[in-house]
Amino acid sequence: MKVENNKVVTVHYTGTFPESEEVFDSSKDKDPMAFLVGHKNMIEGFERELIGAEIDETREFTLTPEDAYGNRNEEAIQEMPRDQFPEELEIGMMFQAQSENGPMQFTIVEVMEDVVKIDFNHPMAGKILKFSVTVIEIRDASEEELTHGHAHGAHGVHE
Repeated sequence: MKVENNKVVTVHYTGTFPESEEVFDSSKDKDPMAFLVGHKNMIEGFERELIGAEIDETREFTLTPEDAYGNRNEEAIQEMPRDQFPEELEIGMMFQAQSENGPMQFTIVEVMEDVVKIDFNHPMAGKILKFSVTVIEIRDASEEELTHGHAHGAHGVHE
């Protein structure tokens, strides 16, 4: 069986920044990650690079921002009144705001006396990402998983 759309794929992975080889995320020493292919559960380039892979196959690939979390958008940095935030506020803190498109995360990038500068860009926007991914398992998705658009856990529930 090969990785293709509508299959649930379980992988072990390590993601690094290629310029420094710093690890930004890994399933090493954790449970492997399962996802439903073709349902936008993963960044586009990650899925595309795994299409056709088989069990026990390891693939290494580098993704540009366009295939990962997009380029940074300087218009996504905004200022909000300081009094709309809690007293204790630090640069790097993440919050969530409601928008017409649903919840959006943002990061605090600067705290001034009357204003807080916030960034709606994904923290990985604009970054080149390198992955090493080993396919552990491939299985057909259940009808329920296909209907819900995501993989369910070992006991048939979303985890």
